[in-house]
Amino acid sequence: MFQLPFPVRDANAAPGGKDLGNLPEWDLTDLYASEDAPELKRDLDWLENACAEFAADYEGKLATLDAAGLLTCVLRDERINTVAGRIMSFAGLRYYQQTTDAARAKFLSDCQEKITNYTTPLVFFTLELNRLDDGVLEAHFAANADLARYKPVFDRIRKMKPYQLSDELEKFLHDLGVVGDAWEKLFDETIAGLEFDVAGETLGIEATLNFLTDSDRSKRETAARALAEVFQSNIKTFARVHNTQAKEKEIIDRWRGMPSAQMGRHLSNDVEPEVVEARRSAVVAAYPKLSHRYYELKRKWLGLDKMQVWDRNAPLPMQDKTVIAWDKAEKTVMEAYGAFDPRMAELAEPFFRKGWIDAGVKPGKAPGAFAHPTVTEVHPYVLLNYLGKPRDVMTLAHELGHGVHQVLAAGQGEMLAATPLTLAETASVFGEMLTFRKLLDAAASADQRKVLLAGKVEDMINTVVRQIAFYDFECKLHAARRNGELTPDDINALWMSVQGESLGPAFEFMEGYETFWSYIPHFIHSPFYVYAYAFGDGLVNALYSVYAEGEPGFQDKYFEMLKAGGSKHHKELLAPFGLDASDPKFWDKGLNMISGMIDELEAMEG
Repeated sequence: MFQLPFPVRDANAAPGGKDLGNLPEWDLTDLYASEDAPELKRDLDWLENACAEFAADYEGKLATLDAAGLLTCVLRDERINTVAGRIMSFAGLRYYQQTTDAARAKFLSDCQEKITNYTTPLVFFTLELNRLDDGVLEAHFAANADLARYKPVFDRIRKMKPYQLSDELEKFLHDLGVVGDAWEKLFDETIAGLEFDVAGETLGIEATLNFLTDSDRSKRETAARALAEVFQSNIKTFARVHNTQAKEKEIIDRWRGMPSAQMGRHLSNDVEPEVVEARRSAVVAAYPKLSHRYYELKRKWLGLDKMQVWDRNAPLPMQDKTVIAWDKAEKTVMEAYGAFDPRMAELAEPFFRKGWIDAGVKPGKAPGAFAHPTVTEVHPYVLLNYLGKPRDVMTLAHELGHGVHQVLAAGQGEMLAATPLTLAETASVFGEMLTFRKLLDAAASADQRKVLLAGKVEDMINTVVRQIAFYDFECKLHAARRNGELTPDDINALWMSVQGESLGPAFEFMEGYETFWSYIPHFIHSPFYVYAYAFGDGLVNALYSVYAEGEPGFQDKYFEMLKAGGSKHHKELLAPFGLDASDPKFWDKGLNMISGMIDELEAMEG
């Protein structure tokens, strides 16, 4: 199945939309000129023939190939992936620009169905690869250096060997994938079509969520209650989608013999379960010194006896309410990137000039933000919902980091460019950190420094604490679904079981907050995706501490790491920096950085 990643950041953008300057829009013609473009028909026709010819030439024959023959086979498969990826990138990006457009939704579905049908005969490829003897493969790698370059791809494929089903069943599951896609589209279209009454104004979900960062507490409360009301009125649909997706996953995992619901994600992330568990345990143990301590500070700043959920992302009383125009946001991020290394700014510059960013908030547009790599022979595209708050500037820095990473990794080719999710956040979070440090160094007053520090701590808590709480919720959800259908109340209870623990005693929870699990896209599109945020944040904080300590040649090592794409394991990538994610002390570096910022905020209180 060829699938697009969904927005990679649970962004809390800000309300606005006026006086922001000329917000860029995508120019998708580098993929195809239109849905009727002759090049698109040409590629679909080529793909159908190429898949059939590939199956005819190689099915049942991989074991007979020599090293050169296997390399030719791999290169043909890679070309098929490139063409299919280009088609699906175009169809998906058009859809994300306006998810409520029936014609765009149909075009995406039609492309997905065609490509699923065309590529079904290719299912044999990974299955037969996994039946090859280890010694045979090693001999092939030794005989052909060009083939050996693809060893990381073979290694990842062969990790699925213990969970591989019969050829017939694998083809069946491949074909059945379009049904799961339909449930995802139902979720997307339901979310995009929701309308919320906020103080007499009808808003979509993005603008309503944005009000949770408004300086007026009554507006935040009104928005939160509007969200709760509409989520509740649609709760049966959301519960049905979650039940169905979780059950489908349980059936597939059971047939494959997966030891846990999370194992498939760990395999695709090329990360060991014990490393993920070490990260999760370190964060949960740190809740009291991170989120609990910070939110107690924020409660005092806001002058409240108890915080409500609509206060979590409230601006501080001393925060500057100036709306940041797009050109200033661009300048801020580009200067931060350039100060780290001019090469970074050079790589980022085309995104602003060539229609690689879609920034404005528009009806039906996908919420949040993401950077889509498309295919290595084109370039990435960045989606934002830019509304002029400091957090939006940080989101720009984040997604642009993804884009730079994807451009650098493209040299690896289609099979080796993509990084596992645990490493995919490296350049994005690092780009955010560079931008934050630039702004912090330029702070003109103690209040400005406090606001910047508090904002960064909140972002880190959202990235680390919130996402690990999301992960725990998913673990509980999938475990509970194995015992039977879950009612909306069942799911609500699971959600609330992690909220108080992660946010701490500073909070009370309004009636209706128990439904707020329903709008998080990652739970539907990419189960267990969310721990990658916490993994990436901890990795980057450790990496940044090495940079801040003046590691010789850091920039060159950093660019080499990004250029490696998915060709190396996290141990290999971090070794030049003297870091090891399997060492429990590694995670302390990142958590201590957050704790240290909270120490400074507490010291400012005297």
